[in-house]
Amino acid sequence: MTVRLLIALAVAIALPAGLRGQEAAARVRFDHFKHRSLFPTCVECHQGAGEDPDLPIWPEAESCATCHDGTTRPKVEWAPPTESRPSNVKFAHDLVSMMPRKTPQGERALTCGDCHLPADGTWMAVQRATPEGCLSCHGTGAAHLAESGDLCSTCHLPLPRAKRLRVADVAAFPEPPSHEVEGFARGTGHGALATGTSDPVAASCATCHARDFCLTCHVDAPEQPAIQALALDPRSLAIAVTLRAPPSHAEAGFLREHGAALRTDARQCATCHTRESCFACHAPSQPVSAALYARAPGRGAGAHPVRRPPDSHGANFSRGHAAVAASTPATCAGCHVRPDCLQCHRPDAAATPGYHRAGFLTVHPASAYARETSCSECHNVGSFCQTCHQSAGLVSTRALGSGYHDASPFFIVGHGQAARQSLESCTACHVERDCLKCHSALGGRRASPHGPGFDADRLRSKNPEMCAACHGKAIPG
Repeated sequence: MTVRLLIALAVAIALPAGLRGQEAAARVRFDHFKHRSLFPTCVECHQGAGEDPDLPIWPEAESCATCHDGTTRPKVEWAPPTESRPSNVKFAHDLVSMMPRKTPQGERALTCGDCHLPADGTWMAVQRATPEGCLSCHGTGAAHLAESGDLCSTCHLPLPRAKRLRVADVAAFPEPPSHEVEGFARGTGHGALATGTSDPVAASCATCHARDFCLTCHVDAPEQPAIQALALDPRSLAIAVTLRAPPSHAEAGFLREHGAALRTDARQCATCHTRESCFACHAPSQPVSAALYARAPGRGAGAHPVRRPPDSHGANFSRGHAAVAASTPATCAGCHVRPDCLQCHRPDAAATPGYHRAGFLTVHPASAYARETSCSECHNVGSFCQTCHQSAGLVSTRALGSGYHDASPFFIVGHGQAARQSLESCTACHVERDCLKCHSALGGRRASPHGPGFDADRLRSKNPEMCAACHGKAIPG
């Protein structure tokens, strides 16, 4: 019986009135009431609705010519439908006679009139079966869309299995009263309805929705068993839904405090936000965003925050921002990256006031050596630094002679460590031949440039040409 139910003839119980009118205009329907005196039973024409389901449900077009032969009655053109109407209803006429119906006189088998005639039983005043008619036997007394969600699967197929439904049919699905309750779309409203059954997802959700619909909002879809239990079906997107910010996001101080909320319980944010949504406002270096899921296939796109300046960034903030940036750089780094600064300071860094603090020139060697900032992002170390150093007489007269390194008279003793830590600083003034005067194995002082723990075999296997600079063709090993 179950198999026959699933394979059964689909009837258009759930189609909206607009679609019914379109089909009626496209195909003239048979006027049952006009022929009420000719047919004492329904199965005379609709044999498949009787005891034998192997017989056709529709009469043959030639049977009309029995009366409409052009002499007794005018000829007519009528043809049975070639395919069932788009629907997600499962139904089998041959099972109707097995289904008892309670009446004042006791139980009896259902007849065609119980579903297709008006309540007063007027013969041949044929109408389509209605959900209310089905629920008179199968329901609990509630309205069609207010019935228990478990009953949906009794009459309806899940959306992905209702292959004949069109996008317009899905878009016209009526909204159940439960969806109109305040807070249904937020918090645990719809989530409780979807997961409040023994099945992974409620049948009431699967009837109208597919996983694509959930991905409109849910970034955490792969972690939600109820969402994963739904099959994919792009037609579900015909039901319009908009991701809206919860009321908490409109509270005063939310922008200042939302980071603490994320650290306390990332799950409440991970439903709607991806890691990339943080980057709309925050610099990617902020570790707190790692608590969210990264954008990936199978996840919803989530919310797209709009970056807005904080209250402190008033109309004249740019004039005094240097003092704030110097005193609390970590605060700026929460939202800004270095290229943001370079948009203003890079065009003429030397002439732009305020980027470097007063007296910076006297301490800039230590700042550059410690890499407090990246000099090369604004300055060309191969020309800018040399131009200034040469004009001041701070030039190298020999390999490690006087001039630039005068501040440390014994710089030569520790220059190897300095080169390993910041070789690009050395290349601003020195070229490779300056090093080879001492470190070449082919001549000069033949001083080894290799520090403690040097792994010659590993480096030789990676790039032997580097060894050739000092050893020529006679590379050891």
